[in-house]
Amino acid sequence: MASPAPKDWRFKLHEIIYESNTPAGKAFDVGLLIAIFSSIIVVMLDSVVSIHQHYGKLFNIMEWVFAALFTIEYILRLISIRKPLRYVFSPLGIIDMVALLPSYLSIFFVGAQSLLVFRALRLLRVFRIFKLGHFLTEINFLTQALKNSVRKISIFLLTVLTITVILGSVMYLVEKRENGFSNIPESIYWAIVTITTVGYGDISPITPLGKFVASVVMLIGYAIIAVPTGIITHDIAMAAKHKKELPESCPSCSREGHDSDALFCKYCGASLFR
Repeated sequence: MASPAPKDWRFKLHEIIYESNTPAGKAFDVGLLIAIFSSIIVVMLDSVVSIHQHYGKLFNIMEWVFAALFTIEYILRLISIRKPLRYVFSPLGIIDMVALLPSYLSIFFVGAQSLLVFRALRLLRVFRIFKLGHFLTEINFLTQALKNSVRKISIFLLTVLTITVILGSVMYLVEKRENGFSNIPESIYWAIVTITTVGYGDISPITPLGKFVASVVMLIGYAIIAVPTGIITHDIAMAAKHKKELPESCPSCSREGHDSDALFCKYCGASLFR
């Protein structure tokens, strides 16, 4: 039997690393997710002086283990696609590189005078959390749903802004200046804080009529919270309903976010199916 062509093993490697709809792909994603969270926890714990004094050496060893694992993962991602440079300069590729560089740059920052720089470089490793973007491929349709919601959300926000201006102006007329409502912009600020249910408490009504207006604003705030949620949820449901099952990433350049009816990659033109 003839040996498989190079593209066969590369395609299988691509399925494992970039796709999550196979057992091997899911196992790879779970392992990578655990490694990312573990590395972030190590960096956070190492920033605690008392813990660092007892486990600093262990954390340093673990950090280099994670650095080696992520380096291997990065190399495998480049090997498994036909146009690796497109991945290198893609957003996720740049994030992966930013997550790796501090570990290797720290080699060149040694000595007593550069310890603070070394610690600063270690903090940059927290950026590995952005590698979680690899696990958002199954909800790429969310972006399209949000785009469809922009017009409706904009109208909703304009309506809310109008309400806050009116209510803020009413509160300015009702309350006295010594109660904190010294001008209309300050009163509008109070209305925004109240209607969003944040409630800092730096400005609050004193008079009975002012408290009544505040109660109305609070009730309006609770009523409008569900509006944008409903709009976005509806558009997400519609996008999911019409979502076509596509490969999660292009096997050639690894880019994602293709249209639901796409047959070819909109970034490099390669076929999405083999």
